[in-house]
Amino acid sequence: TNENTDLGFTNDNYWLHFKVKNTTDDEVNYFLESSRPIIDLAYFYQVKENGKIYIQKSGDKLKFKDRTFQNRKTIFKLFLKPNETGNYYLHLKSDGEVINAPVILKSSENFIVESNFEQIVFGFFYGMLIIASILYFFFFFAMREKVFLYYSLYVLFIGLLQFSLDGYFYEFLTPNAGWLSNKSVLLFAIISGFFLGSYTQIYLNVKEISARINIAFKTLYICFVALFFVIIFIPQWFKYCYPIMNGLGLYLLILIIASLIETYNKTKQIYQFFTLGILSLITGFVLFILKNFSLLPYNFFTENSSKLGTGVEVIFLSLSMASLIKKLKEDGESSQVIALQRSEEMNELKSYFLSNISHELRTPLNTISNFIDAINNETDIESIKEKCSIIKGSSNSLLSSVNDILDFSKIEKEEIKLEPIEFDCHKLFEEINKNISIRAKSKGIDFQFTQSSNISKIMFGDEDRLRQVIMNILSNALKFTNDGNVKFKIESTDLKDDNVELKFTVSDTGVGISKHKMSTVFESFSQQTINNKRKFGGLGLGLYIVKSLVDLFKGNINIESVENVGTVCMVTIPLVKIKSNETQIPKDESIFDLGGKKILVVEDNAMNQMVIKMITKKWLNTSVDYAMNGQEGLDCLKSNRYDIILMDLQMPVMDGYEATIAIRNGNCGINVKSIPIIAVTADVMETTKQKVIEIGMNKYLSKPVNKESLFENIKALVNLTA
Repeated sequence: TNENTDLGFTNDNYWLHFKVKNTTDDEVNYFLESSRPIIDLAYFYQVKENGKIYIQKSGDKLKFKDRTFQNRKTIFKLFLKPNETGNYYLHLKSDGEVINAPVILKSSENFIVESNFEQIVFGFFYGMLIIASILYFFFFFAMREKVFLYYSLYVLFIGLLQFSLDGYFYEFLTPNAGWLSNKSVLLFAIISGFFLGSYTQIYLNVKEISARINIAFKTLYICFVALFFVIIFIPQWFKYCYPIMNGLGLYLLILIIASLIETYNKTKQIYQFFTLGILSLITGFVLFILKNFSLLPYNFFTENSSKLGTGVEVIFLSLSMASLIKKLKEDGESSQVIALQRSEEMNELKSYFLSNISHELRTPLNTISNFIDAINNETDIESIKEKCSIIKGSSNSLLSSVNDILDFSKIEKEEIKLEPIEFDCHKLFEEINKNISIRAKSKGIDFQFTQSSNISKIMFGDEDRLRQVIMNILSNALKFTNDGNVKFKIESTDLKDDNVELKFTVSDTGVGISKHKMSTVFESFSQQTINNKRKFGGLGLGLYIVKSLVDLFKGNINIESVENVGTVCMVTIPLVKIKSNETQIPKDESIFDLGGKKILVVEDNAMNQMVIKMITKKWLNTSVDYAMNGQEGLDCLKSNRYDIILMDLQMPVMDGYEATIAIRNGNCGINVKSIPIIAVTADVMETTKQKVIEIGMNKYLSKPVNKESLFENIKALVNLTA
């Protein structure tokens, strides 16, 4: 009397008896469909009037090839002659799953049309699940967020569950029936339930929202594991597993709904797509259950309502995951902004640290260097002069290391630049020759210096950086040569106009460089050997800085080396030669006379004051006053007249920047507003050099102070304002 008879969860045998009468005058062929594809056994009997019985077999406990009609559904053929009444019996047997026993007749044409329609719908459904599963699995690998993994696996196993319910898993993957074929529906239901719960916990942040619900989820997982254990190890209880799994599935949906409500109560946040997805799943399963209980008619929509609910659910959950990706992207961008801000703060801190360490190291080095020069000039005792030379060399070595660290920082920040001036290159080369000769002699190495005769005396370029390039290469040659010789050769080639190209060749008989090291010799912190024995020492920055400076000069550097034989380094640097009648280079005078000028030294360090006193005490017609900080300097300017100021930068009370700004703003009087100010500081950062010029200082000199350079700069500035 009902086209959709529900027999409930059962493992009993059921027999259905019905008759079909052909009231037409034609033979008819029908396909009879009954029960779900996952029915264990479905035998269809036709009893003829003569007592003969014809049997057709179906069910997933049979091998697929043993089915009378090989189709994933429970399908039988029905043939009736004109005016014949068929007498039929249908035997159904399940292992505890719900048995539905509709009796539906379909003509061949209807059966083909329906099958084609199902292929389109199911193809779209399973294709969508496969794409979603793979896509979010890739997202997991890209972003390493577990929520993507759990969602991907949920979609995969919910798809396998539907694949089993539709009979495809049995038809295509386990056609020989067996244990996995009969248990696949429950196994996939358990696994998909676990991943749906895990995905929900992470997506809704259940652990933080509600400890009580979080414990309920864990309890559910324990039940899943227990059910899994029963399926595998206690087969006699299997008939109870289907209703238990349905109950656990209902419990899972209740937990998800409770999580959504709790999340809204605590955060006032509505996960729209997630909520719609879960509601779609619930709606689909409610319709499916109502059909199972014969409360809804049997048709394509009600039979596949769970599939349709799952499909819509996956669409909405995928949209929710897309929203999550957007949120993660925004969080990532926000984190990048924060990281950038912190990076900028760290760079500022790094610059501040380097500025401080430069000041703290150069200040005592300034004192040591100038005191050693004074002692050396005041004594004729060779042993003392020798000791002074050693101390001077050690302080220069330390100063060189400090310079390397600061230059490395400047290069990394692309702040380093050349400051070209006119200079006497003959004098520069002679200074270098004298310095290296002394060092080579102390090490017992033969040093040979050769300079071609066509090198112009006066050049235009960065003298200090040129000296740094040559000294670093020569120092490397000395460091890695224990016996033999170091040769230094300078050649000059005229180019167009007044441009010349200086070629420096340094060769040694040292340890050489191995082939595998040659490719990294110009990298930062690269050393011939890196271990804790420190055979050669050094920071490993020398050649890196040389290469960077040579590139600034737009020159070239090339190194050829044979291990345990020696190394040849060739550097070419373009400069501009100055004709002798076009300029006048200050002579190295032994007498310093400022012609009655008065200097104000603003310096808080007593030792640095003493250094200035030592330098200026031999200057003729020069008077010097001292102030301990910027504020004292301003007070001195208000009560006395000065021709020039030597200003330290880092001082207590008022630093050199503040004092200079106050002077330039006329705080000490309009007459003092334009007084020449020279920054004399141990801070050699490029930002410091720029800042002192920006605030109105006239010159910048770094410590240790060179007395000739100090005099020439003071003389030039006071003459300009005389």
